Amino acid sequence: MKKEQKIKVGISVGDLNGIGTEIIIKTFEDNRMLEFCTPIIFASIKTMSFCKKKFGSAINFHGINHLDQVLDGKINVLNVWKDNVTVNFGEENTKIGAYAVMSLEKATEALKAQEVDVLVTAPIHKHNIQSEKFKFPGHTNYLAEKLEGQSLMFMVTENLKVGLLTDHVPVKEVSEHITSEIIQDKIATVYESLKKDFRVSKPKIAVLGINPHAGDNGVIGNEDDDVLRPTLEKIRAQKKMVYGPYSADSFFGSGNYKNFDAVIAAYHDQGLIPFKTIAFGSGVNYTAGLNRIRTSPDHGTAFEIAGKGEADHSSFKEAVFTAIQIFNNRMEYDEISKNPLKPRPKKA
Repeated sequence: MKKEQKIKVGISVGDLNGIGTEIIIKTFEDNRMLEFCTPIIFASIKTMSFCKKKFGSAINFHGINHLDQVLDGKINVLNVWKDNVTVNFGEENTKIGAYAVMSLEKATEALKAQEVDVLVTAPIHKHNIQSEKFKFPGHTNYLAEKLEGQSLMFMVTENLKVGLLTDHVPVKEVSEHITSEIIQDKIATVYESLKKDFRVSKPKIAVLGINPHAGDNGVIGNEDDDVLRPTLEKIRAQKKMVYGPYSADSFFGSGNYKNFDAVIAAYHDQGLIPFKTIAFGSGVNYTAGLNRIRTSPDHGTAFEIAGKGEADHSSFKEAVFTAIQIFNNRMEYDEISKNPLKPRPKKA
């Protein structure tokens, strides 16, 4: 990408009956955002104009039918569908979920083809998106299949970063999914992301125990002693600063998390409840480990307030800035990682 070109931010609109369009509109009502990026919303000009009117916004959209029509300095809306979509804010509807999937699929295609530089996804409703053709529990799983790399849900702010060994897995199945291989893969992904995406030269990572009190020497389960501890020893032997397992119940309340660049939790709620308690509204969901960049806000569709104009767009705005920052960090990392010594031609 040439320096004078702005970073192209692809945006999928999520569930149209949720708060997705509202937080997108509120974010880009601030014209200063166009100094940092060129947004491309994957939806339709009809749908976005309806939402603009609904929220009494003075925002101006630039409707396009092809990505080669994108203009810097404009809020571009790619017409993914031509239908007159009936939006009923706050209502769960699988037909509306199908439009969320259309938006995501088209935006992901553009991301994969490098027609957009980064992807920011507005919230989807996991039930509404299910169909015979789309059977993914969420964005992370879908992108893991469509893009290259080992995906990992990484919840991030400037001062707190939480990764997960397992994400959308039922609690009763968590221990079955946590193997030595998974632990090594996830820690490696977090380690590399800290270096490449967040410019941490020597990452320091804490790992939380699987069981209460990290198993209490086998009194409360054997997984920590049999699987987690030996694997962490193996990783530490590679000279990586990885510590734990720590008892999850006191780790965040004591402020111990502030001593590390990232924390890895065993399962979804163990990591996301403290993260959202500490950082809700400023946190970003980042899919680390992939060859392309995707972020999203740290909340869901919020049907209970959808259409009321009450949605806080702070997390979505942070998601846009985080995607841009990671893109720039990766470019800088790639540049400084290049071998400055060109190989000499072999003598005949």
